[in-house]
Amino acid sequence: MINNVFIIGIGLIGGSFALDLRQKYPSLKIYGIDKDENHLDEAVNLGLIDEKASMETLNKAEVVILSTPVDAALEVLPSVLNNISEETIVFDVGSTKEDICAVAKNHPRRRNFLAAHPIAGNEFSGPSAAIKGLFHNKTNIICEVEETAFKLQEKALSIFANLGMRIRYMNPKAHDKHIAYVSHLSHISSFMLGKTVIEKEKNERDIFDMAGSGFESTVRLAKSSPAMWTPIFRQNKANVIETLEEYIANLVYFKNLMKEDNFEAVYEEMESTNHIKNILKGIE
Repeated sequence: MINNVFIIGIGLIGGSFALDLRQKYPSLKIYGIDKDENHLDEAVNLGLIDEKASMETLNKAEVVILSTPVDAALEVLPSVLNNISEETIVFDVGSTKEDICAVAKNHPRRRNFLAAHPIAGNEFSGPSAAIKGLFHNKTNIICEVEETAFKLQEKALSIFANLGMRIRYMNPKAHDKHIAYVSHLSHISSFMLGKTVIEKEKNERDIFDMAGSGFESTVRLAKSSPAMWTPIFRQNKANVIETLEEYIANLVYFKNLMKEDNFEAVYEEMESTNHIKNILKGIE
């Protein structure tokens, strides 16, 4: 049982944690910290948090959830660890793990920190984007679990289990490399497809009238917050560039097959890639 949680960054992920924690722990009191005062006011009005709080009051926290953009998390984490008690567990939710683990590495309270990445979310942001049940059946990647005090690991893992998450353990370097393929590249593709169509639409005003569900689903991620994703790309720059180079090579190869009228090979490329539906079905 937990009695109080501090959430730093009340957006989609932080707000969704608040909704689910309140349902699972009815007597829980939830405090919010956010640099945007409007977000805090909105979070109070929506019932996501009970009270606004400050870094100076973290000493009474049992659990701290750090759900800011990844660049802010690097700056905020040391201050959080400086202000908590020895019995407090702090976990982040960021999409990059190498840098945050490096920042925590030599801190005297490294044992109070758990590096986590719940793979959940959508293209929306802010307190009003919070969703009940967002984390149910979602994978949560835990990095460097051995660096966290065992009893505090247990506290965090109990929360994750109550919210219905599946746990996987991974080292930070492997996490950042793999997530570049399955998440970061997808967002770049979506942004750049949206850019291509917007630029074309300047001359052909009817293009959006012809856009169907395929286009809509492909560019959905282009509605994501640049304030959140630019720091992610910066922190995972080397891995993202590597995946982009591979992706671009595949696009060029496909283009050349079409230029050569080799549509038998085009068919074979698409047919072999259809195997992705079996992979995705297996992880649903």
